[in-house]
Amino acid sequence: MNYELFIRSSSQEVDFALLKDGKLVELNKEEEDNKFSVGDIYLAKIRKTVPGLNAAFVNVGYEKDAFLHYHDLGPKVLSLLKFVKRVSTGKLKDYSLKEFPFEKEIDKNGGINDALKSNQSILVQIVKEPISTKGPRISSELSIAGRYIVLVPFSDRVSISQKIESKKEKERLKRLITSIKPKGFGVIIRTVAEGKKVAELDRDLQNLTDRWTAMCKKLRGAHHPSKVLSELSRGSSMIRDVFNDSFSAIHIDDETLYLQIKDYVQEIAPNKENIVKYYDSKVPIFEKFGIERQIKTSFGKTVSGSKGAYLVIEHTEAMHVIDVNSGNRSNKSKNQEDTALEVNLIAATEVARQLRLRDMGGIIVVDFIDMANAGNRKKLFNHLRDEMNEDRAKHKILPPTKFGLIQITRQRVRPEMNIKTREENPNNNGGESGEIEAPIIVVDRINEEVKRLIQKDYKKITLNAHPFIAAFLTKGFPSVRTKWFMEHKKWIKIQPRDAYTYLEYHFHDKNGEMIK
Repeated sequence: MNYELFIRSSSQEVDFALLKDGKLVELNKEEEDNKFSVGDIYLAKIRKTVPGLNAAFVNVGYEKDAFLHYHDLGPKVLSLLKFVKRVSTGKLKDYSLKEFPFEKEIDKNGGINDALKSNQSILVQIVKEPISTKGPRISSELSIAGRYIVLVPFSDRVSISQKIESKKEKERLKRLITSIKPKGFGVIIRTVAEGKKVAELDRDLQNLTDRWTAMCKKLRGAHHPSKVLSELSRGSSMIRDVFNDSFSAIHIDDETLYLQIKDYVQEIAPNKENIVKYYDSKVPIFEKFGIERQIKTSFGKTVSGSKGAYLVIEHTEAMHVIDVNSGNRSNKSKNQEDTALEVNLIAATEVARQLRLRDMGGIIVVDFIDMANAGNRKKLFNHLRDEMNEDRAKHKILPPTKFGLIQITRQRVRPEMNIKTREENPNNNGGESGEIEAPIIVVDRINEEVKRLIQKDYKKITLNAHPFIAAFLTKGFPSVRTKWFMEHKKWIKIQPRDAYTYLEYHFHDKNGEMIK
């Protein structure tokens, strides 16, 4: 696997595109005016408690109050409230928690009024950004994420990522962290800590305790509400969470951001500093590396996969629905079951990519092509689970139902990434109006069709298309048609048709019969 990160900066926002083996797998956006990022910690005030919901509404400065459920308080919330009160009034100046007397843990089945009261000051962390008409979702069980570990104040627990499989390595890491962690703090050991030496872990731990101390210093005299600890910028946090030895390049088109990212990479992985590269060209960075094209072809209602298969993605208020289609797929499989399995496996890979790319959350139902063989259904389920292993969002996948449906729940912490891929219909002077899919999507579909038809060994292929599309395929050197010839050793005749709508095209064989 080979990962590349491309960062595009403008005056108002920064876009991050993560490519895996040249294919776009994640697209993130950081807006300058986004004040409520996941991981930010606020000094806030309880507005009111609602026993019927077993939750409280908290003023964090957003137009709508944040929602704090009893189960998100954390067992040590009484200790946290006492600490905040004493630090805010100046009675406590030692922030290390070594000598701080902890209060008893709250009952996990208790009620909100047993723990919180209106107008109390409390430290809360954003766990879900404001989405649609809802305010932020928050937690008072704080955590500060580092490169190798996550620091959890008011805890003594040491836990280890389940993705570290070696029992011996788990024991080594637990032993190391237990010996260096400060009293009063718990630690979660992240997957990337596997194989790391004590010096690297200790440096990361020291950095996190320094951030905790700096945050506590802001509490005295701070007004309510106010942000007291910011999560790293989206670029740095993304690198922190996904950076590994598979990264080959990080391209950035903004010099200031380039220097910041370079310093951060030098801090977490000094031997990888040279992969951070400043992109300085008049051609936009996403255009130069073909990312803009991938965005256009990946965010439509219909998403083309390999070998003719495609997905149709529909969004509703309650859930997302994905339909898997074989298209005009034709292969050498002996029976329908083998074809269905092959298409479903291709579609499962694309579904996993689309969920990450669009950051789709909530309930997702995927309608795969029906398969009668129970072994094939299990193979599909295992394949989808493996493909989603790299997804950092919490998710759960249920086995296929009798109807071939697979249900997925995926954590949504940010608004879904939505890219407009439809354009104004240029034929509306002919009576058609509204919007149509961008032509670049159609060109990509024609490419897929050409590959399929050449494999079927037609003696002569003619493509009829709108004059604009025909010109795009034939003009320039090397033209798209020339590239087809160089790759497949077959010349395709292209005929413009004035009567066709902008996105209409048809292939014909040597007898002039339409190829379906």
